[in-house]
Amino acid sequence: MAIKPVTPKGTRDFSALEIARRNYMRKVLQKHFECFAFEPIETPSFERLETLMGQYGEEGDRLIFKILNSGEKVNKADLEALKAKQYQKFSRSLSDKALRYDLTVPFARYVAQHQNEITFPFRRYQIQPVWRADRPQHGRFQEFYQCDADIVGERSLWQEVEVLLLYASVFDAFGLKGVTIKLNHRKILAGIAHRLGAEELLIDFTVALDKLDKIGREGVLAALNQKGFSQDALQRLEPLFALQGSPEDKLTALAEWFQDNPVGQEGLEELQFIIKQLRHSNFNAINFDLDLTLARGLHYYTGMIVEVAPPDTVKMGSIGGGGRYDNLTGTFGLKNRSGIGISFGFERLYLVLEALDLFPENLEQHTEVLFLNFGSEAAAKAFEMMMRLRKEGISCAFYPIASKPKKQMTYANQKSIPWVVFMGSEEIEKQQVILKHMESGEQIEVPLQELSKTIYSKINPV
Repeated sequence: MAIKPVTPKGTRDFSALEIARRNYMRKVLQKHFECFAFEPIETPSFERLETLMGQYGEEGDRLIFKILNSGEKVNKADLEALKAKQYQKFSRSLSDKALRYDLTVPFARYVAQHQNEITFPFRRYQIQPVWRADRPQHGRFQEFYQCDADIVGERSLWQEVEVLLLYASVFDAFGLKGVTIKLNHRKILAGIAHRLGAEELLIDFTVALDKLDKIGREGVLAALNQKGFSQDALQRLEPLFALQGSPEDKLTALAEWFQDNPVGQEGLEELQFIIKQLRHSNFNAINFDLDLTLARGLHYYTGMIVEVAPPDTVKMGSIGGGGRYDNLTGTFGLKNRSGIGISFGFERLYLVLEALDLFPENLEQHTEVLFLNFGSEAAAKAFEMMMRLRKEGISCAFYPIASKPKKQMTYANQKSIPWVVFMGSEEIEKQQVILKHMESGEQIEVPLQELSKTIYSKINPV
């Protein structure tokens, strides 16, 4: 029985054009990462399960792709846990590795593991795939690329300013207008939870807020009520949903909320500094806003959090996000190494650039010359000439079988190959070839020793 040719759920194949566009995006990102003095690293596609579990919250942990043990390790499965219906314990006995969920936790592990080789503050960028067992939908996949830039080692608000300016620089390079960078602060969220009398429910509060785009305001309020927030507390939350104006206006309004709340005040002061510096840095080319409903469900954030919304003309979720994390490397034994990082949503950014027709034309690499096949004797000479052209950097191919010239030229047209070379026994005897331009039909006779020079001049006219 034939196997059905289909990709696994949440994955895709990429055509030559798509790869050319993705390579273009990587080059732009890499250029700006390095211009901002970030250096590259790479980490394995999978990590020890204990490295990842517990870092992303309960919902995030459920989306981690676990790798089943094999060989003799299977015999160590905890069947007693299965009988006792202790499914989580049983699952852990079946797997001790998992595909990476993001690039930040592996980076924290990398920093702790290589701390004696690293000069702090350490600035790294990383462009690699990650995997999540999420429900696929438009702009959301189970295998996708993330592009991260992080600074770890010191806690300075200038670093927050810098990574936000990196966002602005990259979007400007792509010609992407109308992007909105949304800001919030974990300490502001903690201050709000304190004002509501629910400090111990901060995680539940942020997890519910993080679902605002999916379930709406009423859904968030219902979820909070189920987690133990009183109706009185939820009524006090309502004005926060209605805050209007500039980021500065919203921060001023919030100051009244946090008069007796040192944690909330600290979050406000940090955002005031960041926004002030952005104003001084000509950041106005990109919109930014204070969004008090922005929570980002990942538990390791401790300071500023950021999320990037695409232009309103494109229906798409966030195309970037990140924030400050103070304690992540401490999970791996390296204390007092605060970090700040942002990520570009590579796949969604691709879809946005495609929808807005922002990819440059002619990104795809095309074969420039096709040598027609006139039999074994001519083939050997054609291969000799092809190697000369390739040394000159000219992309060329040879038709594999001695079919009729018409069929071979049809192939050239289908592949958009602009030039074909006729090199049969007669041409070899005359020490020349016929060079034909497929679009115009122009044919010229070219001495063998001048073929490389002639083709190069045709491909690269002055």
